[in-house]
Amino acid sequence: MVNQSPDTPPGRALRPTRRSRLVLLIGFVLVLAVAAAVLVPLLLRGPRLERVHPLVVPEGWRASQVYAAVDKTLAVAPGTTEKAVGTADLPLPAAAKGNPEGYLFPATYPITSDTTPQSLLRYMADTAVERFGADHITAGARRNGVSGYQTVTIASIVQAEADTEHDMGKVARVIYNRLYRGMPLQMDSTLNYALNRSTLHTTTGDTKIDSPYNSYERKGLPPTPIGNPGEQAMVAAITPTPGPWLYFVTVAPGDTRFTSSYTEQQRNVEEFNRRRRSASGS
Repeated sequence: MVNQSPDTPPGRALRPTRRSRLVLLIGFVLVLAVAAAVLVPLLLRGPRLERVHPLVVPEGWRASQVYAAVDKTLAVAPGTTEKAVGTADLPLPAAAKGNPEGYLFPATYPITSDTTPQSLLRYMADTAVERFGADHITAGARRNGVSGYQTVTIASIVQAEADTEHDMGKVARVIYNRLYRGMPLQMDSTLNYALNRSTLHTTTGDTKIDSPYNSYERKGLPPTPIGNPGEQAMVAAITPTPGPWLYFVTVAPGDTRFTSSYTEQQRNVEEFNRRRRSASGS
């Protein structure tokens, strides 16, 4: 309701004079100034919002790659994170002998001003132990006749060798079939780990190197995982696809061929080499 004086014609609202408008304007400005004077100190005294940015650890990264990424993200000297492993008190299985390879779980981790190399490594290892220590993982390892640590090692090879997620179960089956038969795994990924590289080109000389990761010369699994596997690779390691395969080769992207015949494997390898030569123009 608007109050009117008796002298005001019906239906006509009162209008402030120029002088009264000026007084109102000055009063409004004073109110804003007082409010600002009160609000600014409150904002300054209140909790400061911190911007959180993530570190993405992809599936299959080696520990050395994780260390380098953490060093860069936290803006510390190269080698700092690797040195921090010894003081991070990581919850690793006894079989790991203090080596976190395989237990730096691939995920997206939040980074704040309070994050340290030790705290981040613990976060990764805690996540891996939680995921890999689940009952279904333990039961799967027991069913396959291997330990939990060996299952992580198998998963790391699967992660490195499989061309697609669909192929992971078959790659895992090849690994188990070879282990059960006492055959060397002959996986290029283990050689790449020994030589600290990633390549599809393996020479005869590479297969002769003296390394516990040389799965051409040595039978059984390598002494540690060769990278940090993700969930799907672990699922493949505990539930490999049924099949008789002993060999496989990725002839082209999306075309991995599995076989139990060495003769057929030789034909597939020759096709792989022919395609590679054609692609390189030689």
